[in-house]
Amino acid sequence: MDEVVITPQENGPYHVRGNFKIVLSDGKTLDADGETWLCRCGNSTTKPFCDGTHSKSGFHCDNAEMTPKG
Repeated sequence: MDEVVITPQENGPYHVRGNFKIVLSDGKTLDADGETWLCRCGNSTTKPFCDGTHSKSGFHCDNAEMTPKG
């Protein structure tokens, strides 16, 4: 698998680039090659994908506050 790069957008979604797959809660797998944007605000109607709702809901996340866990 190629390198996958996940970039949190300030006050917005995760921008995912590379060759990746998303496994949904029902076990369905979505294979992807390229890029997508994943919801981070929790308000998207197209979860796990971003639909732009973060800009209307006032979602705020300062990327400088993000720290790795584990």
